[in-house]
Amino acid sequence: MKTSESIALLQDFYRDRLALLTRHVEGAKAVSDYEFNNTYQYVIAREDLHVQWVRDAIRDLGGEVPTQITTIPVPTGKGLAVQAAIFEDDIRNQQSLVDKWRAKIASMTNARHQTMIKVVLGEVLEHKRFFEQAKAGHDGLLGTRMPGASTGDGVLPTRWLE
Repeated sequence: MKTSESIALLQDFYRDRLALLTRHVEGAKAVSDYEFNNTYQYVIAREDLHVQWVRDAIRDLGGEVPTQITTIPVPTGKGLAVQAAIFEDDIRNQQSLVDKWRAKIASMTNARHQTMIKVVLGEVLEHKRFFEQAKAGHDGLLGTRMPGASTGDGVLPTRWLE
């Protein structure tokens, strides 16, 4: 595989990965349940690292990092119905990314890049499992709280407070 082909493939993967990261940031804003929102924060942090890895690989090859992505809309609505729709959408989107890229990485000749994308796809499947468990109502995805501890049944409406 030529360098230009590797760059193009990594750029396409970067766009897809960044689109899902951006979608999860927006989805997390609509999921107010504390435990499920914490799971989104974990997923977003890992996805941010994935995007950084791919960005670095593109730059290492001398390529330009894409700045334009196709946004993935977040289901709308209220309450538990929208939360369930967001989880279902995330399950679908995660599987779609894996299905699209599993076959494509076989053509990669750079073992480092190929392994990187395999690791990312493995974590995407783990995130999919989180969303499946959240949809099923399992709220101990990242562990359990001490007995009697409470979150007040939600998260703050803004991410950062000054």
